[in-house]
Amino acid sequence: MSQETGERRLAAILSADVAGYSRLMGDDEAATVDTLTQYRAVFRDAIARHHGRVVDAPGDNLLAEFASPVEAVACAGAVQRELGRRNRQLAGHRRMDFRIGVNLGDIIARDGALYGDGVNIAARLEGLAEPGGICVSGAVYDQVVGKVEAGFAYLGEQTVKNIARPVRAYRVVTEAAAAPEDSKPPLALPDKPSIAVLSFDNLSGDPEQEYFADGIAEDLITALSRRRWLFVTARNSTFAYKGRSPDIRQVGRELGVRYVLEGSVRKGGARVRVSAQLIDATTGNHVWAERYDRELTDLFDLQDEITETIAAAIEPELGMAERERARRKPSDSLDAWESYQRGLWHFYQFSGDENRHARELFHRALQFDPGFAPVHASVAYAHLLDVALGWGEAPSESLDQALRAAQTAVALDDKDSFAHTMLGRTYVVIGEESAAIDELRTAIGLNPSFALAHYGLGQAMIATNKPDQGIGEIDAAERLSPHDPFTWLFDVNRAVGNLVKADYEAALRYAEKASRRGAKAGFWPDTLAAAALAQLGRHDEAARALAAARARQPRLSIAFVKRSMPFRFQDHFDNQIDGLRKAGLEDEEAPAGD
Repeated sequence: MSQETGERRLAAILSADVAGYSRLMGDDEAATVDTLTQYRAVFRDAIARHHGRVVDAPGDNLLAEFASPVEAVACAGAVQRELGRRNRQLAGHRRMDFRIGVNLGDIIARDGALYGDGVNIAARLEGLAEPGGICVSGAVYDQVVGKVEAGFAYLGEQTVKNIARPVRAYRVVTEAAAAPEDSKPPLALPDKPSIAVLSFDNLSGDPEQEYFADGIAEDLITALSRRRWLFVTARNSTFAYKGRSPDIRQVGRELGVRYVLEGSVRKGGARVRVSAQLIDATTGNHVWAERYDRELTDLFDLQDEITETIAAAIEPELGMAERERARRKPSDSLDAWESYQRGLWHFYQFSGDENRHARELFHRALQFDPGFAPVHASVAYAHLLDVALGWGEAPSESLDQALRAAQTAVALDDKDSFAHTMLGRTYVVIGEESAAIDELRTAIGLNPSFALAHYGLGQAMIATNKPDQGIGEIDAAERLSPHDPFTWLFDVNRAVGNLVKADYEAALRYAEKASRRGAKAGFWPDTLAAAALAQLGRHDEAARALAAARARQPRLSIAFVKRSMPFRFQDHFDNQIDGLRKAGLEDEEAPAGD
């Protein structure tokens, strides 16, 4: 191989960094640098003894290469034993714990540096290691088991950042690697997303706030338990960690959960600050974090508000994390849940082809589990988008399939908020508004924090000529899910509501906002903007907006618009239809090929 492209070879890679390095530097920079210098010397000596070489050592990191995985693991063990001995001579807050990852893989060496997944996986394994611990890949384990003085605890297949396939990982168990309870095998993860809510820390120094902190955690456990797609650990198990500062990855192993939610409460005068963070317990990486500052008035009302806000924020974040995890997994190993999540990932790409791919994955999930109610509801949703965004060739057939799928979802699980939401939204499109409102209010009763249900109720209210109430529900949906993939559709329906009210300036403002928000928003923002501009007498601009809408949807016509949304059932949508006619939109769809 040429010097320009580098030399490709198989190597054992050791990657290490300091756990809590920023905290140590913040406490005492000089002492931290001194300790780091001494501990780096321990690494260099051990690496040389085990026939390795230091490749790089920026900041608190260190990267080394070995020809033998046995030597790499033996070196890692020797380093951790020596550093553990030295740490015992330091005050607790000054101890410096390294995490070490070891991988065996193909690397590219060029100009003294190393590149490739072999290196990247070692760095990800380092992130899975405990402070003072060692984590190795399955490739390393296969080569060293029985050849080094250490045991191994299987951590399962780990999905790690920027690596396409899951990595089989093992924790190295040595004398330095700790406590008796660590030898217990980790609990298996459930077959659906799993979460533990730890007791919130009271940072106020006020014992009365202890009840408030505990109350938020308890209410969150109750609220999340209503999400039937979640496995939520019981309060008595999670509160066993109260007063401790556990390693989140250890909590995940002991409780058998993928995600852990932790937080704190701090009171200052008449205000209270609640912080919360969601952590992937398999990696220790943060999924989501937020801080809430509120006036301390009625304690119980405040507890309810904070609980609802956090629960509503967590749900979409968990969904995004699960979709990304499923997207990275090989297609041939997907189970029902993962097929469903992979389907949702394609669904949220917002195109006709991706929507069809999503339905295929939903049907794959149903082959594994025909009684999976949320999948049936998602099938209904995909068919509704075919109608609303003009992707399907047979809208009547799509509506029939949406209705059957949504009814099946409700029949399978009458307590599923998503199932009732999709049945309600299907009823809106087929013109059964009373039934739609009943279903959507049922959905909100089952899960008051479900943004999609509020959005659906907003659509239903606009369809029944109650635009102010409808826009209010859409506002509630965005408050509950400010980063929702459908925020541009929220604005589309706000524009529709304002067209009903004949507030054309507001309708134009929301149509333009929808266009800016949604890179894949399709023809609706320009269509609504054309209607509003024409009603405002800005005919040249209306014509340009209509041309942009036609470029996105060549079949656009009055008939097409009417069948795509519930405009055909009520005359209070006449403002929009009249505006489109003024803008120059034809009544009937052009024949194919014209």
